[in-house]
Amino acid sequence: MDVRATAKTVRFTPRKVRLVLDMVRGRSVEEALAILKFTPNHAATAVAKVVKSAAANATNNNQLNAENLYIKACYANEGVVLKRFMPRAKGNAAQILKRTSHITVVVSDEK
Repeated sequence: MDVRATAKTVRFTPRKVRLVLDMVRGRSVEEALAILKFTPNHAATAVAKVVKSAAANATNNNQLNAENLYIKACYANEGVVLKRFMPRAKGNAAQILKRTSHITVVVSDEK
């Protein structure tokens, strides 16, 4: 059975979150959390929260065994983009795009 968890509007760019997700895709939940704990990327903390949430959803809502869970799929889609402006030379302004992500993790107990 597949169980998912999603974190919406996380203030990390999707490109940087995908680098972290590529490290844990297809691994067991315990192994993925150990990898994320020692990953020197700020997006790893947000991904770890989503993995823990998906595992908790599987054990509490669907009565799945926590030891058998593995990450079946994980992806980061683009969320809303906050548009800001920065003053530049000669009275101009430059646009700054502050990107956000929607992080989704799907865990399953069957291979």
